[in-house]
Amino acid sequence: MDKFYEIIRSAGLNRGPQRWLGGVCGGIAAKFNLDVSWVRIGFLLLCLLPGPAFVLYAAAWLVLPDAKTAKIPLQSFLDKRASS
Repeated sequence: MDKFYEIIRSAGLNRGPQRWLGGVCGGIAAKFNLDVSWVRIGFLLLCLLPGPAFVLYAAAWLVLPDAKTAKIPLQSFLDKRASS
């Protein structure tokens, strides 16, 4: 599982500092040098289409590292659960 986290961190995509919810749109905007407003609008349009937009956002929030701390929420959760 550590290899998975290394791959995620090496992708260079983080949850960004411009957050409304989890920072996923801010991270995508920062990675591709886009205005975060356009990324949010694109996500909202994607939500209007039938499909798994919310599930994709939640999955991205779980596996993308935080821009400031580089912590991955899923990894932190699993580490706490394993140590209990």
